[in-house]
Amino acid sequence: MRSKLLIVEDNQDVAGILADYFEVQGTEVDFATNGELGFKLALESNFDAIILDLMLPKMDGLSVAKELRKQGCTTPILMLTALDDKQDMLNGFESGADDYLAKPFDLDVLNARVKALIKRQQGRVALGILQYGNLELNTAEHQVYRNGTKLILTPACYQILQLLMKRAPNVVKREELIEELWGDMPPSSDILRSHMYQLRNQLDKPFSESMLVTVPKIGFKLQQETSINKTDENL
Repeated sequence: MRSKLLIVEDNQDVAGILADYFEVQGTEVDFATNGELGFKLALESNFDAIILDLMLPKMDGLSVAKELRKQGCTTPILMLTALDDKQDMLNGFESGADDYLAKPFDLDVLNARVKALIKRQQGRVALGILQYGNLELNTAEHQVYRNGTKLILTPACYQILQLLMKRAPNVVKREELIEELWGDMPPSSDILRSHMYQLRNQLDKPFSESMLVTVPKIGFKLQQETSINKTDENL
């Protein structure tokens, strides 16, 4: 399958070189020229890896990586920097980066490092472990845990949660959930509403903060523990 990269780089010359190189490799590439846009794109779309420059306008690379991890984004991040210093490297890893490469760099080396990150991430998914914040789903054992507490889910609720975790923190439309559960033969009544109520009872009710968020007239999404009002259970 064709890989999809997000490159967050404000230097147009470097961005152009990377675009030409990765497009020749058959890789789909999206770009952001500042940290705020990179952060927004990383949350809105599904990328196989992110190449993130350290020195960026509006929001520096360390802040982008740190905030993405806080939001539950597990996309592998390779950080680029002109500062070849041990402390800078340590800061990068502490912020949530998975790898680090100093400028100037060899394009083939960069490509190899990116491929290794993607392969490692795909291997983790292949093991059947999905994780979002303190929520963990084991597809091999069909078990879900939040903060180490096992959730008792119906098959439908499990299926819904699995899709929400794969897309998190992005929104999953109602139509997508209905198709996931019933294919091209959806029920005439709004059974999805009942399933979401059951899922909320297991996922959120026993805990102090909610993770399941209703996006009115659109669908649902997962959000890491925040100050969501638990009384807001409009389905």
